[in-house]
Amino acid sequence: MKLWSDEIDAMRPEARGVVDAGMVMIAELFAGDGEPPADLLGAAHHMRKAFERTYAPVPEAIAREVAGVPCRFFIPDGPASAVYLHFHGGGMVIGAPEMGDSTNLDLCRRFGMLVISVGYRKAPEHPFPAGPDDGVAVAKWMFDNALAMYGSDRVILGGESAGGYMAAAVALRIRDELGAADRLIGANLVFGVHDWGRSPSQRGQRVIDAPDMLSPEGMAMFAECYLPGMTIEERRAPHVSPLFADLHGLCPAFMSVGTADHLLDDTLMLAPRWAAAGNEVELFVAPEMPHGFQAFPCGITSAWATAQSDWFARRLVA
Repeated sequence: MKLWSDEIDAMRPEARGVVDAGMVMIAELFAGDGEPPADLLGAAHHMRKAFERTYAPVPEAIAREVAGVPCRFFIPDGPASAVYLHFHGGGMVIGAPEMGDSTNLDLCRRFGMLVISVGYRKAPEHPFPAGPDDGVAVAKWMFDNALAMYGSDRVILGGESAGGYMAAAVALRIRDELGAADRLIGANLVFGVHDWGRSPSQRGQRVIDAPDMLSPEGMAMFAECYLPGMTIEERRAPHVSPLFADLHGLCPAFMSVGTADHLLDDTLMLAPRWAAAGNEVELFVAPEMPHGFQAFPCGITSAWATAQSDWFARRLVA
């Protein structure tokens, strides 16, 4: 079984060089923040302050509250071709919708989609199920209002890292609680965390020893913030970890992950289960690439961006 083409395999040396140089720049960006506090809330605030330096808000975004949840809207000039309900990353602890402004604006302009990026509540102040509850509340509002207000109620869910988890978790609840799985035309799950019981790669048992944006210690901290007091087995309950859920009757998915990512196994296990349940899946595995690989421009990330864009185009004409 080949997880990537010979053409992409030939791009691996370039990717290694780009990642090594990029990691040095990232280390310099976060240098000087000092050691985080030992308590979870203090550590979360420390990480959030450092992470805010990476945000790049755009003026085209419209801040709007939906069902009590702050969101950022990107509105096309004419009737929307679909709605892209986006969830940002950050381990359910850090991050904000502004992280995705440039990408979401591009998706809106390129495909004529209404893009809504959800500012869901974060742990440890708001542990499970606060974040997914917010995602479902925005989805329900969208199903009730988007067609009349923006011209479409066809929905693609998507997100990166914890946002990929949110997209999968919300898709399951749209099916089970809202009975609206038929309104979903796609799920764009980018290096999501789908096993909160900590998959092998989350624990450091990776296929390659290469630089990554995540660490086993960081993933353990995020899980403790988001799912306090839960055992490993409880964290793998189907309503908590999508990998263990009934995946029948879901929409086509585009899943992507890098081989250096501590979340590699989450995607490699979810993709075949999604397909075995009778759903369409397109899988993009990026050799040598770490978590957050879109931040490392090279031939492999360009190939991924093209594959993802082609997938969006196909979903919108389906």
